[in-house]
Amino acid sequence: MKKLHNPHPGEILKHEFLEEIGMSQNHLADNINVPRNRIHAIIKGERAITADTDLRLCKFFSLSDGYFLRLQNAYETMEAKRSMKAEFSFIVPYNLCADIQPHDSL
Repeated sequence: MKKLHNPHPGEILKHEFLEEIGMSQNHLADNINVPRNRIHAIIKGERAITADTDLRLCKFFSLSDGYFLRLQNAYETMEAKRSMKAEFSFIVPYNLCADIQPHDSL
């Protein structure tokens, strides 16, 4: 089965935000007061979005706080599911009813 592409938040930042308004990565970095290499690394998928960067991006683009962090979380969750699929098959869900032990009668 072919897996769907799991876009890194940097791809979304690039295609859905920067390209839509015709802004360069450098211009964005300057406007949110972060090093230019931070934005470049995020766009290339080499760096995760941090809380600090999320707040700056959300303020700049007038989005609710956490928007980019939620994208980051969704990306990392999907990557973890894909890489650990075999390991998950050995985990048996906890069943509260099966683990209740009867108390000894006095």
